[in-house]
Amino acid sequence: MPIEFTHVPGKPANGSFFYDFAETATKLSLIEDAGFRKLVVDDPAGLLTNMDIAAQTLDRTGSLEVVLTHWAGVIEPTVAARQLAALDRRGGGRLSLRVLSEPLEDSDAEARPVGHGVVWQRIDEYLVLLKRLWSNDRPFDHEGAFYSVRGGFVPRKGPHGADLAMRLGGQSGTALKVAGRHADVFELAAGSPDEVRRLIERARGAAAEHGRGARLRFALPVRIRPDGWAGTPDHKAVEIAGPPARLALALLPYAALGIEEFMIGGIDRLGEIARIGRETITLVANSLARREAEIPQPGAFTSHSIAEHRAG
Repeated sequence: MPIEFTHVPGKPANGSFFYDFAETATKLSLIEDAGFRKLVVDDPAGLLTNMDIAAQTLDRTGSLEVVLTHWAGVIEPTVAARQLAALDRRGGGRLSLRVLSEPLEDSDAEARPVGHGVVWQRIDEYLVLLKRLWSNDRPFDHEGAFYSVRGGFVPRKGPHGADLAMRLGGQSGTALKVAGRHADVFELAAGSPDEVRRLIERARGAAAEHGRGARLRFALPVRIRPDGWAGTPDHKAVEIAGPPARLALALLPYAALGIEEFMIGGIDRLGEIARIGRETITLVANSLARREAEIPQPGAFTSHSIAEHRAG
């Protein structure tokens, strides 16, 4: 399975990677050409701004997939389901939903549930409702612990319907339980290859309880730091530094764990984006292709031996 690379924009001094969308359009084109498959939209302004940015990004790119950062509880499930279905249609199926549990610092913060378990219970109910709204063929009612819906219905579904890709993460048993039920992509926490391997096993086990263990994919956040950097570490991402070849070598042990996506942050300048795409992404892809070619295919040895025996 080829490795995918996702670009995670930083938050520069002006507050947003998308501050000037004319300039951003140039960056988006370069990100797409450099070999990045996806772009994370996670703007400091919050969910509604994220949706607007996602729409503009889908309009201005041809193949780049948008990973839309989303929080349960900011807008009602019925409203969110319609807006997300419209975005999915607008991008021709190039949308996925990244659901975070962290509270936002906005006017809705006081209305949000407190307590880790309660937050994840709310996310669980929210995602169940989204999937029902994207799949039902007639209006339905719902009365749950956090949401009350009357006549819930989305007349125009997105290309994926209820199969819109969901991305979740977390390390607690509660978070893993919800991710195991809903996640198509599990966003891993930073750690050594051994720590990441253990988290993969736990997440896959949680998904297996819902018959989804084999379909769960894994993404690792990675932050590229300049050589000699001595700032505050980013505990949410694996930090690597050095020339492109060293960066590629640092990623290979994680790829060997079965990770299929690297979420790359720390490169927002045009030259950095081009260099990482031209060199690091290419080096990782070529190294993995060589390793895959060196692995004997099932039955290859047997067939070869039989052919030699017959020839003799």
